[in-house]
Amino acid sequence: MSLTINSKLPNTGVTIFTEMSGLARQHNAVNLSQGFPDFECSPHLREALTKAMNDGHNQYAPMPGIIELRTSIAAKTEKLYGKKYNPETEITVIPGATLALFTAITAIVNYGDEVIVIEPAYDCYVPAIELCGGKPVYSSLQYPDFSINWDEIESLINVKTKMIIINSPQNPGTSVIDSHDLERLAAITRDTNIVVISDEVYEHIIFDGLKHQSVALHEELAERSFIISSFGKTYHVTGWKTGYVLAPEPLMKEFRKVYQYNAFCSFAPAQWAFNTMLQNPETYLSVSPFYQAKRDRMEQLLAPSKFKVLPSRGSYFQLLDYSAISNESDYELAKRLTIEHKIAMIPLSSFYHNKKDNKLLRICFAKQDETLIKAAEILNRI
Repeated sequence: MSLTINSKLPNTGVTIFTEMSGLARQHNAVNLSQGFPDFECSPHLREALTKAMNDGHNQYAPMPGIIELRTSIAAKTEKLYGKKYNPETEITVIPGATLALFTAITAIVNYGDEVIVIEPAYDCYVPAIELCGGKPVYSSLQYPDFSINWDEIESLINVKTKMIIINSPQNPGTSVIDSHDLERLAAITRDTNIVVISDEVYEHIIFDGLKHQSVALHEELAERSFIISSFGKTYHVTGWKTGYVLAPEPLMKEFRKVYQYNAFCSFAPAQWAFNTMLQNPETYLSVSPFYQAKRDRMEQLLAPSKFKVLPSRGSYFQLLDYSAISNESDYELAKRLTIEHKIAMIPLSSFYHNKKDNKLLRICFAKQDETLIKAAEILNRI
């Protein structure tokens, strides 16, 4: 007798990242699809991790994270954004932002609740909402600048709206919000019970002199928000899967209720290593100019190509408009370029529930110059 499974995610397969990275390996293609660096992290970070292990920090960390790291996160947050978070009750260290997003959604969203998702959206938001019995309600960023359509979002709010998820710097749209966006979000959520998730994993990768507009800068919004950040993105160690969550105590209390049963704690030696790094602010303040140089380098390398490079305000991604090259769907073109030209990219339609196709491919420029040059040589021949 075969087992019958009533899937909770019947329309979900493997992620586009898994698919394209697998295709890149199969065809020995230059992989600009999945967002991870192909260079090493700071030797000081590796030394700090080794020291932590040699010092015996190899067993379970406290569920919310070691207090030393939470205290350093609180100091960093206050220095950058002027907001005080209590390290005991309002900061939790977690094994990766994806798990943090899942936990925050699970802690708040109940059956029948509506969650406003802004597309193109990172692909882990909607499955988490659906697993909770919630209903994703979609608003699209305005093309081509990928700004938020606040009038549309306001029109979507009703008595069932439980949560709004924002993301800045935006992945995959590469846009950033400004202070006016924070004011509009505050205005439309005022006098409601709507919870905000602010996905800020690229907070230290923002360009052209812009200042990251964290929700923590806005006292009213901060009181209804989970803010999620990532050490992996900041310190070039995505495989360490370590980040943190900021939230007012009532929200964090609910978050920890769920978190203690789906992971309990994060990798202990990494927590001590990141705490060491945070003692020197330059280790995170230098990340934006580092990546801006790579962004500018890739744009210069692609100048001879038929691709149009859209402006990237933040994150370590760029969007390539290929409308002068092909009428194919972005998905079919991404597959063909991987197989025939040995270059792997992500079709932007994968980040829309209705597979909206603006003829855009996303590339990751968090790569060594050698990789960027090789990739550009391929793209310039297409």
